[in-house]
Amino acid sequence: MDSDSAVPPAVEAPSEVPSPVEGPEPAPEDSRRQWFVIHTYSGYENKVKTNLEKRVTSMSMGHQIFSILVPEEEQFELTKEGKRKSVKRKIFPGYVLVEMELTDDSWYVVRNTPGVTGFVSSGNQPLPLGRGEVEAILAQTGAAEERPRPKVDVEVGQNIRVHGGPFDGFIGVIDEIDDTRGKLKVLVSMFGRETPLELDFNQVDKL
Repeated sequence: MDSDSAVPPAVEAPSEVPSPVEGPEPAPEDSRRQWFVIHTYSGYENKVKTNLEKRVTSMSMGHQIFSILVPEEEQFELTKEGKRKSVKRKIFPGYVLVEMELTDDSWYVVRNTPGVTGFVSSGNQPLPLGRGEVEAILAQTGAAEERPRPKVDVEVGQNIRVHGGPFDGFIGVIDEIDDTRGKLKVLVSMFGRETPLELDFNQVDKL
C-alpha cells in the first residue's frame, strides 16, 4: 500500500466508501464511519494525535472525525538493578489510527495535520480497516488491563520464603503489598543489613 499523493476522489454517496462490515448492509450513517491508518514521522505518533485532536476541535470536525488512537501495549523490562519495570510500547511505530467519515473535508484536515505523511491507501484512495482488524488491534491494546493479576493471601509484617531466582530460599518480611501491580516489597537480611527486594506474588511462600 502506498501513501497518498493526491486528494482522493470526492465521496458522494455511502456506497462509494467501502464498508468494513460484511453481511447485511448497515445504515448509511454507520457505513461511512470507519477506521483508517495514517503514516507519521517516527517518534511523532503522540504529537500527531495531539495536533489532530486540536484541529478537529478548532475546525469543528467532530461530526466527521471521531477517534484518534496510537495503539500501545504494556510490556515489562528489567532495569540494571534486576527489577521489572512496566513500560508502554507502540504496537505500530510510525502509524496512527483515525476513526472518521471519509469526505474531502475530513481527508484535508487529517492529511494536512503536522507530522502526517499520508494515509495507508490503495492507489490514491485511503483504505479502511476491516472490522476484524479493528477488533484485534483494540483487544491487543487492552490486553494488559484484561490479564488477571496473581494474588496471594499475605499481609504486611508476615514472614515468607523466596522461591526462584537468585534469592531462592531467603527468608524475609513483607514490607509493602501492591495489589495493582501484583508486587511485594520484601526485606531480607544480606551482609548483616536489611535489603529490600521487589518480588511477584508467585515468588513467595508463606511460612
